[in-house]
Amino acid sequence: MIFYAHSGQDWEGKSDWQSLSDHLRQTAELAGKSGDKIGLGAVARLAGLLHDLGKYNADFQNKLAGEAVAVNHSTAGAKIVEEIVENADMVQKLCAKIIQYCILGHHAGLPDYSASAAEKGRSLEQRLKYFYEEEGKDLSPQWQKEIYPSLEGLALSQPLMAALRTSTYKGVDLSFIIRMVFSCLIDADRRNTQEFCEQKERESYRSLAEILPDLLQSYQSFMASMRQAAEKTDSSANQKLNTLRNKILDTVLAKASQAKSFYTLNVPTGGGKTLTSLGFALRHAKTHNLERIIYALPFTSIIDQTAEIFKKLLGEDNVLEHHSNFALPEKGEGGEKQQQSRERLKAAMEDWNAPLIVTSNVQLFESLYAAKASTARKLKNIANSLIILDEAQTIPLPLLAPCVRALDSLVRLFGCTVVLCTATQPALDEAHMVAERKIAALPLAGKELAPDPQELAEELHRATIEFAGEMSNDALIAALAESEQGLIIVNSRKHAYELYEQAKKAGVTGLIHLTTRQAAIHRKQIIAEIRSKLKQGRPCRVIATSLVEAGVDFDFPRVWRAEAGLDSVLQAAGRCNREGLRPREQSIVTVFEAEKSYSVPYDIKKQAKILETLIAEYGDKLYSPKAIETYFSKTYWSDELDAKNIIREDLKVLNLHYPLRQIGEKFQMIESGMEPVIIAGIDDKVTEIIGQMSVEAISSGALARQLQPYIVQIPPKARAKLIVNSHVKFMARELRGDQFAVLTATGLYNKERGLLWEEADYLTLEQSIY
Repeated sequence: MIFYAHSGQDWEGKSDWQSLSDHLRQTAELAGKSGDKIGLGAVARLAGLLHDLGKYNADFQNKLAGEAVAVNHSTAGAKIVEEIVENADMVQKLCAKIIQYCILGHHAGLPDYSASAAEKGRSLEQRLKYFYEEEGKDLSPQWQKEIYPSLEGLALSQPLMAALRTSTYKGVDLSFIIRMVFSCLIDADRRNTQEFCEQKERESYRSLAEILPDLLQSYQSFMASMRQAAEKTDSSANQKLNTLRNKILDTVLAKASQAKSFYTLNVPTGGGKTLTSLGFALRHAKTHNLERIIYALPFTSIIDQTAEIFKKLLGEDNVLEHHSNFALPEKGEGGEKQQQSRERLKAAMEDWNAPLIVTSNVQLFESLYAAKASTARKLKNIANSLIILDEAQTIPLPLLAPCVRALDSLVRLFGCTVVLCTATQPALDEAHMVAERKIAALPLAGKELAPDPQELAEELHRATIEFAGEMSNDALIAALAESEQGLIIVNSRKHAYELYEQAKKAGVTGLIHLTTRQAAIHRKQIIAEIRSKLKQGRPCRVIATSLVEAGVDFDFPRVWRAEAGLDSVLQAAGRCNREGLRPREQSIVTVFEAEKSYSVPYDIKKQAKILETLIAEYGDKLYSPKAIETYFSKTYWSDELDAKNIIREDLKVLNLHYPLRQIGEKFQMIESGMEPVIIAGIDDKVTEIIGQMSVEAISSGALARQLQPYIVQIPPKARAKLIVNSHVKFMARELRGDQFAVLTATGLYNKERGLLWEEADYLTLEQSIY
């Protein structure tokens, strides 16, 4: 009997079906080839060879032929590898356990080890224990004649073993080794299946090594033209700033040949750190033959901005942009070449097989801890990369320790270099962490790329910070009206909107409201509008939330910031006199307390209190590296840095009894407690996507990705009220369930204000019509 892995079109002769032995061998070869690059080739190869062993089953073959029968085919290979290593050495048994996690998870996702942590019947322990009582009794012995699994060479590479022996967190490292093998297996299995089904190899990006000479030439030409343009400026302030930027650039590029490791790039706002870090990345990648550059940022607003810069500089075809608000071009748009480009982009978003990736912190870190197969697929392509974490201080404190440990494993085990790039460098160096906080520490001593950070802080300090105490809305509006251009940053969408409405009623002109009440597609347009007004010198008075702080290149003469931590205050100051064209003394950042009616979130209040303790000690030097270091040290001491217990006690030992599914589910970087509402009617594209919800052939995942730019997140009670009042409707509910909540009362939303869910009770009949 011939056993098959996948069916074809020839249902009678099965001439175009893929044999199971071919699929297993081909998957093993692909997985092993990926694993070889990270010292896990033999482990990944054996995982690939055994992953679908459960398809040697008559019921599964009947299922391929069209019978409606349920078959679990992912346990057999995990059980057989356990038997193969029964008399093997400890290292081979360790490798076998790694393989078991991966085979058991290659469809449903990585399992928990124990039944206590897992859903009943889903744990690794239970599935192996009851294998022969359940699906194992039907496993055909024919696999033994077609597949010849061998223990020869089954081991972790010597560098990996050496790193494990010296590791403080051996279990954490092993959990990432499991995930890396899992990624190799998932990618190999999916790729082999796809290429069999489509009968063609997938379209891929060119490798970084192949295009790096051209990228370096483009970068050098661009920077040279910028220097020439800067030399022609008449402004002494501009000349001074450009001289300083050139000094930073030259110093950083001179260090690009240093060893793969952790580095910091501590450059105040306006110092040119985005282009400088890119130059370092290109040169460092050339020196060490790195496979890709990954640029991770915290907010979609600056991801858009950074991706546009890189695409303009290095070519659109060389940059993959991947984050929640990035939508693929429509299927069917353009000619054959455009469709090939779309398919290549879609595939690269799944596995990150691209030379330069601009992504979000959420995508990066949630992928590293993912149990879900589709999310974890990209991990093998994170290895041997240069990772730049821009605005590193924005990593959420409750997840700081697991994020740091993940980065540490990538550097020590998987050949990565990590650059922590920010204007307010968090105090993550081991030297600054007390023993109880070492779990969130990194070896950063002597790893600064920029010239003297203290000197840079003095040179690039362009604004004066003042503390005003409580300011009413009326006082804020009066102050804003006195400045042709000004920015007010508050701590809530409610405060921003009410302040904006009061300012409008007061007759203040040039007002712009910018918060996450507005859909991402509108926020992007509004940010472009603000830049244009600032550049042209037109009235521009912006009332916003903190989304404008990190990385958004605004330059206002006056900024007001509601009470916050030092990092937020300094980021707000980075939007004031950014280009240094005005005297520092006239560029004022006013820190104020909002009216008592606006509650301040607990975390922000606590960080503001820590800032208060620094004022007496540092006075007008709050921008200094020492003040920033002190602030973060106090913040880390007062906060739980692993609030979700991701780095558990069972992850600190070598027994491999790990709750990997549980960890993957708990590790979420964004827990807003909000629920999405899709804003209908913004443009023709969203109307078309909503219309496609009733088309069964289009997956919900594909629809969700395309809808991200049109979504506003609101409180659950507010959404429930909108649904009860028929202002929001679940579209195609019989097919999609409660996945897609669409705003039908379009009068509740416009570009200027965003979504005003509070006004749902006051809609006129005309506003309620969709």
